[in-house]
Amino acid sequence: MAFDIASGLEGKSVIVTGGTGGIGREVCLAFGAAGSRVAVVDLDKQRVDAVVAEMEGGPHLGIAYDLKPVSGHAALVGEVAAAFGRLDVLVQTAAVLIRRPSVFEVSEADWDLQHDINLKASFFMCQAAARAMKEQGTGGRIINFTSQGWQSGGFGGSVAYAATKGGIVSMTRGFARTLAKDGITVNAVSPGAADTAMMRSGMDEAALAATVAQIPLGYMAAPSELAGTVLFLASNHAGYITGATINVSGGWLMY
Repeated sequence: MAFDIASGLEGKSVIVTGGTGGIGREVCLAFGAAGSRVAVVDLDKQRVDAVVAEMEGGPHLGIAYDLKPVSGHAALVGEVAAAFGRLDVLVQTAAVLIRRPSVFEVSEADWDLQHDINLKASFFMCQAAARAMKEQGTGGRIINFTSQGWQSGGFGGSVAYAATKGGIVSMTRGFARTLAKDGITVNAVSPGAADTAMMRSGMDEAALAATVAQIPLGYMAAPSELAGTVLFLASNHAGYITGATINVSGGWLMY
């Protein structure tokens, strides 16, 4: 019998935050190819609609939404559940990275923005999605995105970003323990160097080459390689995995 990584995903209702980013877009495309119905959520309506237009299957939704005001998260989840009839999967790829030359140049505004989007908004999206899934009574999957920085501590001016990603790991474990009795699994994906605009921002070619030199597999991950991990965690094959942080770093970190 063939092994289908997308087993059980056909017809599922999925929200992907940060759905137009390098990894988020690939996650949306992968769920569409698996037969899921996807709500692509990001700031820019034109970019959101462009991703929806690329996707197979459907129907899909494109929703322009600012995650920072957390009071709207329940309404966002409700909009998707009303359109698709339910919510089965939440994938949170949305994040802000502000690199500074050193830790001494990180401002309070830098700290606040990254924590508001990366951690606070993620927590309240988990809360809203989990409440909807619990009320449905048939379980669900929540997949958060952390970073290798949660383990390494980040580098120089990215320490504030790394702090948010450490918070994602702890948050994921807390939700996983709380929601297990409701059949809702909560896991995190921890990329190393993925070849995205965010990864390349603020880094010259020498810095990128130095980063790649630390990766045993010898290259930055294609965003689609992260999407495969997400599909596995959302599939029938991962039903007994919860509270885990899956390391997808090409061997950069080993734990």
